Amino acid sequence: MEKGWRGLPYHSIAEHYKRIFGEKVYKIPVTVVDDCPNRMGLKGMKTCSFCDVWGSAAREESFQMGLREQIEKYQVQIGEEYNSKKFLVYFQAYTNTFTKVSALRENFDTALSYPFVKGFVVGTRPDCLSPAVLNLWQEYYQKSFVAVELGVQSFFDHHLEFMQRGHTGTDSLKAIDKIANSTAVDLGIHLIIGSPNETEEEIKQQALICNDLPITNVKLHNLHVLTNTELAKWYAEGKFTPIEREQYTERVKLFMSYLHPRIAVHRLAAFASRWDELIAPKWTSDKMGTHQYIVDRFRESKTYQGCCLINQNENDNVLFENMRLRVERI
Repeated sequence: MEKGWRGLPYHSIAEHYKRIFGEKVYKIPVTVVDDCPNRMGLKGMKTCSFCDVWGSAAREESFQMGLREQIEKYQVQIGEEYNSKKFLVYFQAYTNTFTKVSALRENFDTALSYPFVKGFVVGTRPDCLSPAVLNLWQEYYQKSFVAVELGVQSFFDHHLEFMQRGHTGTDSLKAIDKIANSTAVDLGIHLIIGSPNETEEEIKQQALICNDLPITNVKLHNLHVLTNTELAKWYAEGKFTPIEREQYTERVKLFMSYLHPRIAVHRLAAFASRWDELIAPKWTSDKMGTHQYIVDRFRESKTYQGCCLINQNENDNVLFENMRLRVERI
């Protein structure tokens, strides 16, 4: 395996960042907002069926800490664990554009005031993109690295309705187009696998849609059940059965087989850090075990990112040949 790809049969986000910064960078996840349009019930929306009270916050304690305290504490912890020197501040929990622009500006300035912070990442929704927010991102892009992770979750409306997302697949496509046309930020999306009645053709189409979008990265999640969620109620009533690891792995393999190698991948599955709040499936709590399981299945089947795509130009030829060689050297 080529060391530049860390021995993986896919284009990792670590390599994407390494090309940009010249070395590894790690995210410092922080929490600065505690609400979103769904939770407030705006325009009749409901809380997403999978979202718990922490709104994807990485650390529960962060709700009791100021931004500077979070950055300084987690930089030390992450730096010691991974021997890292460069960081991106990740505004992760809830919807990070669902607040005043003045508050966003203050948070961005605080994050960038640290010499070890090389930029920031903002998590948000397709329906929270005002012209003022887009202009702000572009302003900060002129002096720092700025990335946006958009919670698309699916391009199919029936899955979005089950998740109670409050937006459509078309809304996501319009939002991606708006961001790409108004800014030069590094744009990625989140997708969830494991909704009821999900088909292999839909998995394939999700990847092909991604290939035609102006995005640089994608993050995959498996739909899992946490306490105090609508999904937990449906699970108890027998209305929802979470996907098993074996089936999820096959769907990830299918998705990745049709995903263009230019698109970096953050991770292959979700991870529930608060084990006591995870109801099902239990394998979602095994971060490294699940990752290794999926990678091993890729290797056993000689699957690699983009292996089912047909080369389109000279640059594609290089990418696809690179991916093929990675698999052959396993």
